[in-house]
Amino acid sequence: MSANPKTLIHRWFEEVWNQGREETIDELFARDAIAFGLGETEQPVHGPSEFKSFWRNLRTAIPDLTIAIQDTIVDGDKAVVRITIEGTHMGDGLGVPANGNRINLAGIVIVYFSNGQIVRGWNSWDQLGLLRQISAAPASSGKDRFLSRSAS
Repeated sequence: MSANPKTLIHRWFEEVWNQGREETIDELFARDAIAFGLGETEQPVHGPSEFKSFWRNLRTAIPDLTIAIQDTIVDGDKAVVRITIEGTHMGDGLGVPANGNRINLAGIVIVYFSNGQIVRGWNSWDQLGLLRQISAAPASSGKDRFLSRSAS
């Protein structure tokens, strides 16, 4: 197994997410690994078993989920990827009845590797966009509050 961070991060997304290979989680996510930014709260995810709960919930809700890596930057034992996430909401794995909607999201992931395994991961992805697209949060209406000119 290559210990090259670029090879490892690409393998992670291809096998774990695109192919749905749960066994790759055990292989590449260290027993003492910690991932941040996966759920709705600030609660970190520890080790493969906690990560698998997150993974199963998403894969159950969006069984055709795919993650495409758009950019990869490697610095020593760290890899940074810009990703796009797509799929169809066909299950209730997130506690929301399936609505058949297509989802399309973006994110940035920073991963630190040691001995060929993920030991830390920081995730920033469009969770609100996902909740809106599966009808778990109301879609915004009217003007974009961030892009509209404010009254001076």
